[in-house]
Amino acid sequence: MSTIANVEMAAAWDGEEGDRWTEQADRYEAAGRRLWARLVEVSGVTAGRRVLDIGCGTGKSTRDVAHLAAPGAVLGVDLSARMLDEARARSAAEGLTNVRFERVDAQVHPFEEAAFDVVISSFGAMFFNDRAAAFANLARAVRSGGTLAMLAWRELADNEWLLAIRDALAAGRTLPVPPAGGVGPFGLADSDDAAAVIGGAGFTDVAFTAVDHPIEIGADADAAFAFASTMGIVKGLTQDLDEETRASALTRLRAVLADHQTGEGVLFGAAAWLITARRA
Repeated sequence: MSTIANVEMAAAWDGEEGDRWTEQADRYEAAGRRLWARLVEVSGVTAGRRVLDIGCGTGKSTRDVAHLAAPGAVLGVDLSARMLDEARARSAAEGLTNVRFERVDAQVHPFEEAAFDVVISSFGAMFFNDRAAAFANLARAVRSGGTLAMLAWRELADNEWLLAIRDALAAGRTLPVPPAGGVGPFGLADSDDAAAVIGGAGFTDVAFTAVDHPIEIGADADAAFAFASTMGIVKGLTQDLDEETRASALTRLRAVLADHQTGEGVLFGAAAWLITARRA
């Protein structure tokens, strides 16, 4: 692997967090499929395009655009070795020959200059710890007139699914609210701030479009609880609770999930930015 600048995120994603995502890959891919479909619509990926997928994880986004880009090629990059192994296995199972995966830190990796027509990221670019350096590095990797298309979460207050989990597991505590613009899920939530960073890095026509689609936690309440109980947010919010309090909090979480069961699964509102830009 090349140099790692984003050390904290590398430790998380190439460790326990990445392990959890790999083990629950099917559920994570199903959960956000409605949002992902919107990104595909505007990505600009067509036959023959060269595509870079940032924070590709287990490779759902990479595989999908590889089908669209053929005979063009797609490179998926991530910090998690285990997730990338899973991505390679799933790509091989689909018979894809125009996709490859590398474990690199996209903030600093020396991508070939102007090597890509399109850069995409499905909830990956939020985790840059130096956004200015990261987007400048990506801008160097995109040809003039090439495009950038990303999904990123809007603020916590807009995301029912996160609020519901936090409220269920609060156990009488006042939980801190992660700031928009900090390293993590809300790293691109402040659209004005993020647009300035992306524009300053060498992109133009930067646009933020609000997209609101439900995410599916499971087919029914039991499946949803089995999935949700493995999530990093649930682990984090319950790890310091005593056994009795933790059991009570998880019971509340199960009840909240049951309350959101519909004929299409256990659904919660989710709010993201669809971010698009063009290389100047």
